[in-house]
Amino acid sequence: MASRSQTISSSSALLLGFLVLLLPLQYTDASSGETTIYVVYMGRKMHDDPSVVMASHHAALTSILGSKDEALNSIVYSYKHGFSGFAAKLTEAQAEELRKYPGVVRVRPNTYHKLHTTRSWDFLGMSYGQQPSASSSRLLRKAKYGEDVIVGVIDGGIWPESRSFDDTGYGPVPKRWKGVCQTGQAFNASNCNRKIIGARWYNCDAREEGLKGEYKSARDADGHGTHTASTIAGSPVCFCDCGLASIVAAIDAAIGDGVDVLSMSLGGSEIEETQHAVSAGITVVLSGGNNGPVQQSVSNALPWGITVAATTVDRYFPTVIILVGGEKLVGQSLFYHNRSAASNSNDDFTSLYLVTKGCDRKNLGSANITGKIIVCFAPPFPQSTYPPPAEFYMATQAAIAGGAKGIIFEQYSTDILDSQMYCQGHMPCVAVDRETIFRIQYSESTVAKISPAATVVGAQVASPRVATFSSRGPSAQFPARHSCPGVSILAAKGDSYELMSGTSMACPHVSSVVALLKAVHPDWSPAMLKSAIVTTASVTDRFGIPIQANSLQRKPADAFDMGGGIIQPDKAIDPGLVYDITPEEYTDTDEIVQLNLPSIAVPDLKKSITVSRTVTNVGPAKATYRAVVEAPAGLRMSVEPPVIAFQKGGARNATFKVTFVAKQRVQGGYAFGSLTWLDDGKHSVRIPIAVRTVVRDFVADTS
Repeated sequence: MASRSQTISSSSALLLGFLVLLLPLQYTDASSGETTIYVVYMGRKMHDDPSVVMASHHAALTSILGSKDEALNSIVYSYKHGFSGFAAKLTEAQAEELRKYPGVVRVRPNTYHKLHTTRSWDFLGMSYGQQPSASSSRLLRKAKYGEDVIVGVIDGGIWPESRSFDDTGYGPVPKRWKGVCQTGQAFNASNCNRKIIGARWYNCDAREEGLKGEYKSARDADGHGTHTASTIAGSPVCFCDCGLASIVAAIDAAIGDGVDVLSMSLGGSEIEETQHAVSAGITVVLSGGNNGPVQQSVSNALPWGITVAATTVDRYFPTVIILVGGEKLVGQSLFYHNRSAASNSNDDFTSLYLVTKGCDRKNLGSANITGKIIVCFAPPFPQSTYPPPAEFYMATQAAIAGGAKGIIFEQYSTDILDSQMYCQGHMPCVAVDRETIFRIQYSESTVAKISPAATVVGAQVASPRVATFSSRGPSAQFPARHSCPGVSILAAKGDSYELMSGTSMACPHVSSVVALLKAVHPDWSPAMLKSAIVTTASVTDRFGIPIQANSLQRKPADAFDMGGGIIQPDKAIDPGLVYDITPEEYTDTDEIVQLNLPSIAVPDLKKSITVSRTVTNVGPAKATYRAVVEAPAGLRMSVEPPVIAFQKGGARNATFKVTFVAKQRVQGGYAFGSLTWLDDGKHSVRIPIAVRTVVRDFVADTS
């Protein structure tokens, strides 16, 4: 989201090194039975010469497969920057034999991962013009709009012709960049510039049927990668399965190319290999998933990464539904007369058709819905298999197929506007809440009229709220997530712009903020950058009201909904204190609860526990902080020492202990609290806390 500021023309704002993942493939070798791709880990890189590293990979494969030729044909990728390893096509028996080879640490079958602006940046206080000014964000000005910071985006491609990637006014590419502009189908060297400074693409584990409609290059076919990239580093103005082997290859390339921040809007199982990037000093930002509001659905909950939840922004699109007698109800839609081919047919009242058993092809296909407005009720319970956007999409497609003139769809909230893009040119699609759907159901009106949507921005809109679709915790060990706008984000798609929602859209907001912070604090570790964002996040809206979470019913958001809270970029510049971690500690710390994270999670408190944390002073050399405790319900919580002081010329680190004591011996659920360190009023350093009391191991709430 960097500006093409003419006052920075001698260098560069945020730069993109793009790494593109295509679809996975299972290989079959008739001579040796079914084979698939395995990722083989041979420990930390022991030699700086890539040819020596690759020779060791070939030697390991040759010993198993019997010849150099078979080894060369089998190998898919060699990993040589973050660690020593490779991906190869093997049978299960060959993989098992390779596990016994000297020096092999782990052999893992390939797994697959899914790809999980405008007002959103203003909402975060990051508004800017074409040139820095006093009204620009303090972080943007101090970071010189991300000068010379390189962001690596692992996603499904990029559309280089988009105006968001125009490099007019940019200076030369940083000399430390070691990447390439890999050519391919409809993508040549001229598609890279001083904004998109490099691109790589990976399809060695891609199946042919999955490549239909995709470019065999870094060019974006479905728009997901372009959307996330333009949100991170676009000038102002999806879906894919990705194989682990290719993801690891992209991470390995990012380390070797000199990337500063790695943005990964990917879902599925945790990508542990991102730890190698963090060990190389790269901050990794990951999307938390779109399977909310189901509990325990969060993905990418890795302690060394920054995991992002999605929130709404202060913009909505009210749409009036008029019933007989003049009663007016309000939902949200993207219905505009000048965009809908069916708009003229909605100038008059249209018959309503209520569907109480589910708006899918089975139910709607057997009903006469032609020329009617369908009224759909939400399912009684949310499902991770069909989250709200998917439910809405299936209903609209069934309604369109049946010849309906419109659809009024009940949702737990209205976090599904981007799904309404499928309605354009067909019919108006309106999302409403449960009260509105009941008003329609019990009214005497059998017809309705849908008016065009309006746009409302600003203080009238209650925001931010955690999006319904945003995956929820617990990830008991690591609740320190972050929340950022991810609902109806307008960003580049192809040669145009489109609204999209998801934690995939929230992730690049954090990636961009991290990149700007890196420009201001180039010597800060990934853990320090993460801590600065967590500890300065807000848990209230602009009016001081606790942030709400959209779900079956709205509720105050807790740490499993929003992590540390909604990020405040300008405050993250000067957090006062940070919680730092060396890369080795992620694996060397015996108890996860004692890892120096900017959060505390205790999943199994029986009587009492004491947790240790260390803070580093990055503010004024002389400072005194006092602890403010918000104890989780049912617990006594104390901090020792309750006051920490720093002196000029003295130590920059201070260690403290937090003790939790259960008031009642119960088998309970999680309770939430916080610990905040306050100085003279300038700094407020808050971490979230989640504690669950138990009587017996391996059992949670028994009620």
